[in-house]
Amino acid sequence: MSGKADPVQNPQFTLRFDEADPEAVDRLGGKGAGLARMAQQGLRVPPGFIVATDACRNYLEEDSMPAGLLDEVYARLAELEAATGKTFGAGPTPLLLSVRSGAPVSMPGMMDTILNLGVCRDAAIALAAATGDVRFVADLVARFHSMYGEIVLGAFGDDTSLDDLVAIEATDDPGAVFDRVWAACSERLLDETGERVPEDPREQLAGAVRAVFGSWNNSRARTYREFHRIPHDIGTAVVVQSMVFGTISQDSGSGVVFTRDPATGEPGLFGEYLAHSQGEDVVAGTRTPDPVRDALPAPVFEELERTCSALEGQLGDVLDIEFTVERSTLYFLQVRSAKRTAEAAVRIAADFLADGSVSPAKVLSRVTSEHVRQVQRPGFDTDEVERARAGGRLLTTGTGACPGQISGNLVLDPDRAKAEAAAGRDVVLARAVTSPADLHGMIAAQGIVTATGGSTSHAAVVARALGKVCVVGASAMKIDSAARTATVDGQVLAEGEPVSLDGATGEVFTGEFTRGTPAAASGALGALLDAASRQLTDVAVFGKVTLPGNVETALSAGAHGLVTALDDVLAATGHLDALVEALMRDGAADADRFGSVADIVAAEFTPLLREAGRVEVGVRAIDLVSDESRELMRQTALTSRYPALAVPLGIPALVEAQLAGLRRAIRDSGTPAKVHLAIRHVSDPAEVVALHEMSPPDESGLRVGAYLTSPRALANFAGIAAVGDRIWLELRVLQAAMFGIPARQLLTAEPLDSYVKRGMLSTDPRSGIDPSLDTALTPLADRGSGLVGVRLSGTVSESLVAGLYGKGFRRFAVDAGETRPALLALAKAAAAG
Repeated sequence: MSGKADPVQNPQFTLRFDEADPEAVDRLGGKGAGLARMAQQGLRVPPGFIVATDACRNYLEEDSMPAGLLDEVYARLAELEAATGKTFGAGPTPLLLSVRSGAPVSMPGMMDTILNLGVCRDAAIALAAATGDVRFVADLVARFHSMYGEIVLGAFGDDTSLDDLVAIEATDDPGAVFDRVWAACSERLLDETGERVPEDPREQLAGAVRAVFGSWNNSRARTYREFHRIPHDIGTAVVVQSMVFGTISQDSGSGVVFTRDPATGEPGLFGEYLAHSQGEDVVAGTRTPDPVRDALPAPVFEELERTCSALEGQLGDVLDIEFTVERSTLYFLQVRSAKRTAEAAVRIAADFLADGSVSPAKVLSRVTSEHVRQVQRPGFDTDEVERARAGGRLLTTGTGACPGQISGNLVLDPDRAKAEAAAGRDVVLARAVTSPADLHGMIAAQGIVTATGGSTSHAAVVARALGKVCVVGASAMKIDSAARTATVDGQVLAEGEPVSLDGATGEVFTGEFTRGTPAAASGALGALLDAASRQLTDVAVFGKVTLPGNVETALSAGAHGLVTALDDVLAATGHLDALVEALMRDGAADADRFGSVADIVAAEFTPLLREAGRVEVGVRAIDLVSDESRELMRQTALTSRYPALAVPLGIPALVEAQLAGLRRAIRDSGTPAKVHLAIRHVSDPAEVVALHEMSPPDESGLRVGAYLTSPRALANFAGIAAVGDRIWLELRVLQAAMFGIPARQLLTAEPLDSYVKRGMLSTDPRSGIDPSLDTALTPLADRGSGLVGVRLSGTVSESLVAGLYGKGFRRFAVDAGETRPALLALAKAAAAG
């Protein structure tokens, strides 16, 4: 077929690459948008069209193809025949297709792809005549049959080689070869599934589109979305594209490149190429590819490098690019934002900010608070590693695919990895090669090692997305799943033995290592956070500390001030039991009873304030009735003996002792510390007035305030703020009060993970502000006056921080380890405007 096909009339669900808007990612999917962009820039992209995500959503809702979709697909197919000068399902030049999924959010390896679609007897004979290579055509038929059988008809994966199916000679008749290969494949498939691959290419195409739609809800895709908190209702696009062949000759092949190293962030083209292969061969990890710089002919590499550099500059991001070489001609098959490790994300962002090539808002949007947390994770003690190498504990070395250092018990099965992790044990999952079916085990494991595959294999890409330490291509390791052993050069490791991985060097050790803070926590991370802080002209982040040694850690992380809790300090220094014992002794709860409390507070806070220097320090008063202190403080016995503990100022002498101890600490520290004591559970202005009367102004400068934890406190906010020096809104406790659940549950995964997944709550109180609280919070922000702050406990949620920033809150208190993640989240909120 040739000439120009009639344009598709009023298309509802499909768009050609050259007519689609590359910015419409939600409709085109990431793959479709990237192809549209490259095609419209004049790059060598095999022509094709996109079935939009709304067709998928319609299909999933109705459990049937949308009305008119197949007619539209076949009309687009006619356009594609005209554009390529090829004919679908026939000669003289057959058109074969790839049919690939492409969700709006990248989900590497989670959904399905079918290559070589359109193979039938006539097409096979014509291809053999055109290429002069009957074995090439036979290989296409076998590959297509295997993919279609697995993805559309539900067969198990088939790794049978062509030589295992039939014997083929170069002089064999193409029609006879097709008949033998098709019959052999069909017989295997019929035995397994009771079905055959359709011989009609149009039926093949319809079945492939249905299968890609259906793959949106396969178990691995749902697991991936749940882990990454991707909505289940956005659906996937389908990309239908003319095939180019990396298996057609020795000067053909397929590859994947990144515009920078996705493991470390180092500048320069990084990737792999596999001669005489299709793209699935590269990413599946079943063959180990070669470095792209060494494997490609110089002219092809130079074109690839030049194009990739231009694309990175245009898009302002590090890119993941798939390509095929057909007879030394380069074709681009995909461009997308590259998955990257936390270390790489931080370095890349710092480099972009330093050279000014990308706006701060865009740079910061590519880094997450979780990236910062991962970079802060501890690594191996270097001296111990050197001793291990010298002592023969280095088991083998593969390719480091995702940096980090982890020790754990060796596990060879993803189900066992999940079970061991659920029992609280660190595990390292070792596989010959991973597949999407292993995802649950990869999520559960702390580290992953594979015997085959390169840095663009399934294991590597998914590990980077999960933030898991990963080593691939450890070819000396032989996995025996039946015997539950891994063997390297005669050394046998049984499942359950401890091993250690270095995801940067690719080294695998026997035994465990001591871990400490990695150097990656400084350098690029410091540069990135310095840039982030420049976005924050009116924000103050307070880091929570308990001991003097914590102060420098919090301040070096970028904290502008400090918060602490007196009961935490007493517990950490061994004094809390003494306080409880004093309360439990016979006698009145008067000043004499709490004289020792003032002494302890003075003694413990003097060095802490000395370390703090000039920064502001917020101290939360002792809370003997908090949800968290139920067991620690023998709460039931205490409140039975002293019912007055149930109200904030029920025992004035205890509050006065804390005030007295802090005044002495301020004086004895010899520094101009700015200190305030805030009482928890205050809900009435009268309480704050009484607190002021207990602490008249003096040379110490000690101020007083309140932690608000109840709906009544919010209702009385104006009156409390009028008389208080500092107000903290304790968000976790306020959210818990609104939901009627214990506040401690907001610091754990379960039961809320399961409860939210079941659809029992419209808002997850750990990551979003419930509307019932949102309305009450809106008028309370002070936009930097310094009076009102928000205390965030546990892991800082970026979406929650963005919401609070948008309301005008500018003072935040967080756990010490969350200081950097909070600063990044706030900088992103500020840059987003």
